[in-house]
Amino acid sequence: MKKVTARIYTFLIFLFLYAPIFVLIVFSFNDSETASRTVWGGFSLRWYQKLFEDRLILEALRNTLLIAVVSAAASTVLGTMAAIGINSMKRLPRRIMMNITNFPMVNPEIVTGVSLMLLFVSAVRLFGGRSLGMGSLFAAHITFCLPYVILSVLPKLRQMDSNLYEAAQDLGCPPVKAFFKVVLPEIMPGIVTGMIMAFTLSIDDFVISYFTSGTTQTLPIYIYSMTRKRISPEINALSTVLFAVVMVLLIIINVRNFKDQNKSRKGEAAV
Repeated sequence: MKKVTARIYTFLIFLFLYAPIFVLIVFSFNDSETASRTVWGGFSLRWYQKLFEDRLILEALRNTLLIAVVSAAASTVLGTMAAIGINSMKRLPRRIMMNITNFPMVNPEIVTGVSLMLLFVSAVRLFGGRSLGMGSLFAAHITFCLPYVILSVLPKLRQMDSNLYEAAQDLGCPPVKAFFKVVLPEIMPGIVTGMIMAFTLSIDDFVISYFTSGTTQTLPIYIYSMTRKRISPEINALSTVLFAVVMVLLIIINVRNFKDQNKSRKGEAAV
């Protein structure tokens, strides 16, 4: 009886969480006019067709993907280097650095966005140059994605046998080559997970992008600008596409984590 009740509660919770998204996805295929967005008029792909014919949306999509790819790649490289450095520290400095790393994650995004905006505006006035735009968006996205990459790579470094790197050097392998041949393959699952997570966070961010974008449009900002006017069903189609992309990336992350856990369990069982 308790199991049945728990399953019912679980179903109701997930229904409450995902019912609005399901309704949005259904109405993205609705063949209706803009004035009757909530009345079902039949199945159609007209709003997806209009979505991909909209030049402004395609430009915002290009900016979003470019920012997400660059920030994910840069934050992955910097985060991996930072994780290796933090892992090699002594106990007290490591704790201090971990607290510093965790702070941007628990800090409200609006505080981070406003502070980054003030920093970039001051830098433009001090050193000269253009106003806020793609450069400030790149810097802002790398900044808030960096802690997530660090926290994805650090557990893999702690799970790795620290003697492997020294053993490779004792066998005549140079330090740089030993890193790429021994350390990097061991922590690669964490690096890939951090990169996918950084890409997901970047493509989905609104608050920080809103304050640091200047006149540059990204998809979340463009959606917000559309909601301030009469909402077109194109938003349903656009939101469905974004939801599908993020869902696929999250599934990839969970599958990789599940495979890593199975490998670690098999390794422990073998020992």
